[in-house]
Amino acid sequence: MIDRRHDSAEEVTTLSDDALLAGARSLVGRERRITAELVAHLAEIESRRLHVREGYSCLFLYCRDALGLSEHEAYGRIEAARAVRRFPLVLELLRCGSITITTVGLLARHLTDENHRGVLESSCGLKKAEVEELVARLRPLADVPASLRKLPATPPTPEVAVGSADTVVTVLNSTPATALAARHAAAARPVPLSPDRYKYQLTIDTETRDLLSRAKDLLRHADPRADDAALLKRVLQLLVAELSRTKFGACRNDGTTRPAASRQRSAAPATNSRHMPAHVKRIVVERDQGRCAFVGRNGHRCDERGFLEFHHAKPYAVGGEASAENIELRCRTHNQYEARLYFARPKWDVGRSAAAGS
Repeated sequence: MIDRRHDSAEEVTTLSDDALLAGARSLVGRERRITAELVAHLAEIESRRLHVREGYSCLFLYCRDALGLSEHEAYGRIEAARAVRRFPLVLELLRCGSITITTVGLLARHLTDENHRGVLESSCGLKKAEVEELVARLRPLADVPASLRKLPATPPTPEVAVGSADTVVTVLNSTPATALAARHAAAARPVPLSPDRYKYQLTIDTETRDLLSRAKDLLRHADPRADDAALLKRVLQLLVAELSRTKFGACRNDGTTRPAASRQRSAAPATNSRHMPAHVKRIVVERDQGRCAFVGRNGHRCDERGFLEFHHAKPYAVGGEASAENIELRCRTHNQYEARLYFARPKWDVGRSAAAGS
């Protein structure tokens, strides 16, 4: 068996780019069908209570100890199996890959005889965060109360405090680097509570706490009832506007971008210069909707919105101008990828078939 697996791994390295991608898609489809069949088997095993006959007090122990599943795998597949027994449509959608085990786990407790078909069909193809949004619409939760408290200097485990309607803030004071690393390992992310309402948790240091307090004092005359969520929203609006001006030459509130002399100097792109006028940046960012404009051979457009760079369709090195027609947004990865393809540098082994077809 070991030799055969080794041979299989060696064979993969000989596949062409297209065959490798097609093989991965085929394997994912097979894995989904096999997982659905396993869920169907578990549903019937529990129905017949065969795990009891095999000497296990519950289906979870049978899955973990007899079948060798991890605890996470066992929980997910058992929950899906129980959902399948109630709603056979779940199994159909699992088999065709329209929903995942994670989706079933998030939705199972909210499904009823009346809503299950509509909810399951609405969840087809959704990512986890989007399914959480769907759950928040099905069962809205109240906003979390606001709180600000000091964390212990050396907490045994990462802690967070509950914040305002949309944010959660805690104060970090003299916490060792190891505790900081543990806290940052669990990255903060918005958790839907109800439609358009989210819980967000983070830890701040003393300086940030003081800045937060000062900002609330300065804002109080304009909005006496402003809470942490309102303040955070206002700060982020200002920050995004400022970063957009710096990186993309976006307009100020008064419609201007830079002093008149700078605008005149950047009115037209120079063919022998890398300088990119602000109005070109604005056109490109608006046209490309602030995201990478790279489109793969399968028609998929990159979703990346971070680490964006201005990409010359015709490279500057071969006379490409800094004009809106020649400039597109690219994430750093795709900017480097296209540069290597254009200049035929196979440093990434970016694909013999891709290079031949481009």
